[in-house]
Amino acid sequence: MIFAAIADIHGNHLALEAVLEDIRRQGISEIVNLGDSFSGPLKAGETADLLLPLDALTVRGNHDRALVDRPYDEMGDWEQPAFRQLSAAHLDWIRSMPFSAVYREEAYLCHATPRDDNTYWMETLSPGGIFHLKALEEIEALASGIEQPLILCGHSHIARAVQLSDGRLIVNPGSVGCPGFDYDQPFYHKAQQGTPFAAYAVLEKTGRGWQPAFRQVRYDNVAAADLAAAHGMADWVSALSGGWIA
Repeated sequence: MIFAAIADIHGNHLALEAVLEDIRRQGISEIVNLGDSFSGPLKAGETADLLLPLDALTVRGNHDRALVDRPYDEMGDWEQPAFRQLSAAHLDWIRSMPFSAVYREEAYLCHATPRDDNTYWMETLSPGGIFHLKALEEIEALASGIEQPLILCGHSHIARAVQLSDGRLIVNPGSVGCPGFDYDQPFYHKAQQGTPFAAYAVLEKTGRGWQPAFRQVRYDNVAAADLAAAHGMADWVSALSGGWIA
């Protein structure tokens, strides 16, 4: 059993196209999507048009929710440019997305954690704004009640796997379309991949358990950065250009 997990596309249709081609090249036909597919200064509508035909099991992320749970005037600067590109059918699809899901009875899917779509599951922040791996006990507490041997989440944009003490495996595939961001809550911090590549993961069930393979795919990230520049979003330009927040 083998499938691909994608997350945090954030409207980057160029990165998504490259990832889908990489998945096809490996002969993998099944994909799950861990949310935050559209918000950002890129091409939300084209991203939705690429995703819909896949019929991939998709959960809703915090940025997806922000496209449908508030008036336009109350949306953030990532949501407003995306909302303007999405059709009524796209928005109805987002409204229909579940908070969490189970794939083939083997993998539990959520965007961030099973309790909240806006909390980092495996990472914590130092006062200096640096991501650190949480203590195992904290990670395991959030996994309480989940029976599946494989647990998939996104949100932090950081590709990572953590094995729990009972053998369950939590995997974040990284971000397809947004290799870095900064945010001021709970205090200023940055997430930085260090490369501008499109990230995702392949999950394979082996005789020894679930095995993740993290992949980074080159694509025309300069063209994506140009799209962000047209919206005047310098942090996006920096992240898409090199994987760092200047």
